[in-house]
Amino acid sequence: MTYDLIIIGGGPAGVAAAVYASRKKLQTLFITTEWGGQSAVSEQIYNWIGTISLSGNELAENLKKHVLANTGEGQTLEVKEGEKVISITKNTEIFTVQTSDNKEFNSKTILIASGSGRRKLEAKNADRLEHKGLTYCASCDGPLFADMDVAVIGGGNAGFETAAQLLAYCKSVTLLHRSDSFRADEITVEKVLKNPKMKAVKNVDILEVQGEKFVEGIIYQDKNTGQPARNATQSVAGGETELKVSGIFVEIGQIPNTDFAKNIIPLDEYGRIKINPLNQKTDVPGIWAAGDCTNALYHQNNIAAGDAVRALEDIYLAIHTK
Repeated sequence: MTYDLIIIGGGPAGVAAAVYASRKKLQTLFITTEWGGQSAVSEQIYNWIGTISLSGNELAENLKKHVLANTGEGQTLEVKEGEKVISITKNTEIFTVQTSDNKEFNSKTILIASGSGRRKLEAKNADRLEHKGLTYCASCDGPLFADMDVAVIGGGNAGFETAAQLLAYCKSVTLLHRSDSFRADEITVEKVLKNPKMKAVKNVDILEVQGEKFVEGIIYQDKNTGQPARNATQSVAGGETELKVSGIFVEIGQIPNTDFAKNIIPLDEYGRIKINPLNQKTDVPGIWAAGDCTNALYHQNNIAAGDAVRALEDIYLAIHTK
């Protein structure tokens, strides 16, 4: 059969689109490897609108339940979970999606909502203390560190925007950057560094995250000399610098989940899908994209869901006004 729409991705964007597609009675196939997106591993989420607090597992389970509630006899939504999309091809007006179990599905339109993964901090104990003081989302977890000393890893706009957010309620913020120049906009850097609670250290290698049950500090050194980094406050053996912090916010980039689409859709230099923000259309007629896999300016759960709804409204019009 040929579907009206295939949705790829089981995070907030994909689920929002699936619910709307079902209500509009589009013959839809929903494909996901897992539910919940990046937030599935978060211990607590405080900014999912309409719910004061819930865990990442609860969010993922709620999203799954909402999709499955729209499946079954008499419904137009089908779900295929646990398989990856390998490729998308197009023959005249019809798209073919191939999955990792060597099955193919045809559709008139495609919505890619495959999300992205955070680039992980490579340092001793970083993986062990993830979500135990080391986090990749200031919007989700930042308020937990009110009146505490924290560190931000990264020197781009995301790093400085995270620092600016944390300065509103943290005792101090130290930004650590691996290069000798920041990648963030100059005006942003200048404004953030003016805050008396803010300090930045450039040209450092992050060696270790300290702590038993929770983050207690971070150890780094000058990248070129192997000596204590400039502006160091406390040195330890071996020319290393120890910084006592209760939280570490990592902003060293995201890796979009878009490999399966690179042969059919033009991507930007970071591998993100380029979209028209008015309607979420890509450069390929018949394909829309939403959420963290796109080059949209901001990436958050609520934004992803809204972008997907915008895409779905446009998809519906495209199908019924051809």
